Amino acid sequence: MFQALVLDKSPDFSAAVRDVDDSFLPEGDVTLEVHASTLNYKDALAITNKSPVVRSWPMVAGIDGAGTVVESTSPLWKVGDEVILNGFGVGETHKGCLAGKARLRGEWLVRRPSAFSAKQAMAIGTAGYTAMLCVLALERHGLRPGAGEVLVTGATGGVGSIAVALLAALGHRVAAATGKAAEGDYLRTLGASTIIDRAELAAPGKPLQKERWAGVVDAVGSHTLANACAQTRYGGAVAACGLAQGMDLPASVAPFILRGVSLLGIDSVMAPMPLRQEAWSRLARDLDPRKLDAVTTEIGLQEAIAQAQRLMAGQVRGRIVVRTRD
Repeated sequence: MFQALVLDKSPDFSAAVRDVDDSFLPEGDVTLEVHASTLNYKDALAITNKSPVVRSWPMVAGIDGAGTVVESTSPLWKVGDEVILNGFGVGETHKGCLAGKARLRGEWLVRRPSAFSAKQAMAIGTAGYTAMLCVLALERHGLRPGAGEVLVTGATGGVGSIAVALLAALGHRVAAATGKAAEGDYLRTLGASTIIDRAELAAPGKPLQKERWAGVVDAVGSHTLANACAQTRYGGAVAACGLAQGMDLPASVAPFILRGVSLLGIDSVMAPMPLRQEAWSRLARDLDPRKLDAVTTEIGLQEAIAQAQRLMAGQVRGRIVVRTRD
C-alpha cells in the first residue's frame, strides 16, 4: 500500500489523499518509487478543479516526479536508475506522481543529473525546466549577456523565480515584474537588478511603446504579454510559456512587422526528448543548487490540497516540493 492524491468525478468532483495499492497503477513499462513531487500551476488547476485539466477519471495528480526505478521492462532503464518525469500528459490522461509510486513509460523519463537530489530536481520541476526551455529559445534567437535588460513576468512564481536565477547566473541584467512589493529582497537574492510593479504591464497599452527589453520570459499572457511585446527592442524576442493572467492576447502586429520582434511559443509538456535532455543538462550546469533553497517550500502529501488552493489564490512564492513518502 502507498498513498496517492486521487482526483475523482463520480459524479461530483473530489480530491483526497488515500491509500491505494499497485492494482491502482496504470499501464506502463517502468515503475518508480517516487521520492518527491511538486505543485505546478497546472497541478493546482487540476486539484482545485478550476480548469478541465484532467481528462481521465479517477486520476492521480502530479505532472512531475523524481524517483528510483523499482521495476522495468523498458530497454531504456534498469532497476536502481534515478529518473525524472515532466509532463507527457501525466496527471492529465495518465495517473501521476503525487503518490508513493508511479507507473510510467520509459520514453518519458530523463536521467536525474547527479548535480541534483530528488528534492532539488522537484524544486526545479516542470516550472524550472520550462524556464530553461525559455532561456534556450532566447539564446537560439541570439540573446547574449550584455545585449540589454531581460524582463521576467510573474517573477515570484515557479517559472519566474527559476528564470530570474538562470538569467542572472548567465550574466544578464534581469528586470523582475511582480505584484508582490514585499518580495523585492527575494527577487534580488535570485539576481534581479530591477523590480517592476506588474500593474505597469497588466492593463491595456499602446501597440508600440518605448523600446526596453532585449528579451522577455513571460509566464502571464494576456495584456502583460501584449505590453511586453510592445516594449521589446528591435530584433528582440519574447518567450511565452504561461497564462496566469489569461489565455487571450490583446495585441497588434505592430511589434512584429515594425520592429522585427519574435514571439517564441514554449511547450514543456510534449517537448522532444533531445530538448529535454539539453534543458536538464544546462540546468545542472547553470543553476546554483543553493539558489533552490531560497525558492523552495517543502510539504507533505497531506498538505498538497490546501497548498494548491493557496497557489490558485496567489499566496505562494517560488516552488513547492511535495514529500510523497513520510
